Amino acid sequence: MFGLFKRDPKKKLQQDYERKLQAAMEASRNGDMRANATLTEEADALLAEIERLKKADK
Repeated sequence: MFGLFKRDPKKKLQQDYERKLQAAMEASRNGDMRANATLTEEADALLAEIERLKKADK
């Protein structure tokens, strides 16, 4: 019953992932390739965590 009110960690990670990709795109447009690479790497780590959680649910 109380599981209904639990937050989904995958949903938060997905939102963080999308924000990182957006920030990476903006950094790229501004010519800051170093920040783009860093943000893309962080986004990839978040995606790996999302995939790990999806596998754990199955």
